[in-house]
Amino acid sequence: MSSQILGMCTFTWQRKVILFLILMSVDQELDDLNKWGLNIFRLAEFSNNRPLSCIMFAIFQERDLLKTFQIPVDTFVTYVMTLEDHYHANVAYHNSLHAADVTQSTHVLLSTPALDAVFTDLEILAALFAAAIHDVDHPGVSNQFLINTNSELALMYNDESVLENHHLAVGFKLLHEDNCDIFQNLSKRQRQSLRKLVIDMVLATDMSKHMSLLADLKTMVETKKVTSSGVLLLDHYTDRIQVLRNMVHCADLSNPTKPLVVYREWTERIMEEFFRQGDKERERGMEISPCVTNTLLLWRRVRWASSTTLCTLCGRRGGTWCTLMPRTSWTLWRTTGTGTRAPSPRAPSPHPQSPSAQTRGSTPASTSSSSSSPWMTTRREDRRRKKRRRRRRGKPPPITWCWTAVRERRKTRKKRRKERMW
Repeated sequence: MSSQILGMCTFTWQRKVILFLILMSVDQELDDLNKWGLNIFRLAEFSNNRPLSCIMFAIFQERDLLKTFQIPVDTFVTYVMTLEDHYHANVAYHNSLHAADVTQSTHVLLSTPALDAVFTDLEILAALFAAAIHDVDHPGVSNQFLINTNSELALMYNDESVLENHHLAVGFKLLHEDNCDIFQNLSKRQRQSLRKLVIDMVLATDMSKHMSLLADLKTMVETKKVTSSGVLLLDHYTDRIQVLRNMVHCADLSNPTKPLVVYREWTERIMEEFFRQGDKERERGMEISPCVTNTLLLWRRVRWASSTTLCTLCGRRGGTWCTLMPRTSWTLWRTTGTGTRAPSPRAPSPHPQSPSAQTRGSTPASTSSSSSSPWMTTRREDRRRKKRRRRRRGKPPPITWCWTAVRERRKTRKKRRKERMW
């Protein structure tokens, strides 16, 4: 990838050398580009704190979007570096790391088998662009804080999705900078369509619209249409943009589904950002927001809220996104490095001497407690044997954690029992 850039770039030799060194150092880290759970923090270390630039270029190269839309490489690199410079490094959570993580998560979700060849190249370009700019120039405070302080942004956007409107304005305004117009070779109609798509997707990241988004998605699930191969049929624009909105929204809230080490880092960062906002409210004599008054309370609330919000969309509790695209869980399982879901952060890691910390190939006697019955031990061993057999055959794990799938299986069993009785 780095050798391809050198032959195509026409900007100054200093920037060319810097970019070449960055890409050479992250080539190995980008091997997991198409996998769920990429450690974006390691990528930032190897890329000289340029994770968004590296992720954007790698994804556009992977999907061949630079060639499809005739985007000059030097213009593209100039824009993404300028965009990344407008993310504030002193903001703990909403920085270029978060933008890179959301962009890479959107890229993986777009590769879901149920969405195979569903979206056009222009819609894919819009989704990735929206993910990259969705938090640019974020000040590290919430919309409500800006409204309560009568900030200039709140006055400009009439208290309606203040930050989301600002992110859109900055992202599109940067296109007018010198050698930054990456859409210069798009037709007028394509530019208008792309702008409309991006605006819809970025505005959907406003958490005040979460419940309405979820309600619309549940309505769509009840009337979904699929082909014989399991691919979604999205004929109307409203259906397509609805899936794209929820996709970027899921990617924005995808931290609880990442490996535990990555998830904990994100949790600490969002807590730090909340505490800083609480300090600002205290200095101004304002009423302190409920989420920033107590450390332990915030830890529990952030952990529960993030898990509940994403699981309602993606499967563990509501199963809406999982019902819409049943193979999404299989895609995430297949694209992880170990072939298994990331462990839940709800319970602490087991003690090295505890039975759950033993290896999978251990005997039933070593994996069960003294109080476990032989029947339970046999059942536990059978479950492990089935899991190992499924992994060897390359089959997806059973979606036992999706209550929607469990209910469907129960209905099917009841129906079969009635048929046998008759």
